[in-house]
Amino acid sequence: MNVTIAGGDFSMAGNEHEVNRSTKSGRFVKQSTAERQPDTTVTEQVGGDHTGGDREVNRSASTGRFVRETTAELHPATTETQRV
Repeated sequence: MNVTIAGGDFSMAGNEHEVNRSTKSGRFVKQSTAERQPDTTVTEQVGGDHTGGDREVNRSASTGRFVRETTAELHPATTETQRV
């Protein structure tokens, strides 16, 4: 399966690459947006043949924004925890 993210085609199996997200909205943004607005974007490593990273992060399921651990504990039905 191939997926296009920020202008590139990526195979889903074993392909580690970077994606950019807005820290305000949690949405994916283009590389050019990340370069223009470095204070409001984060770059994440995704893909590859690993089962998870060193730490856990919590996201709102409805907005995609990062939330604190206490928010995830208070609202388990509307947050997801990821290993990065």
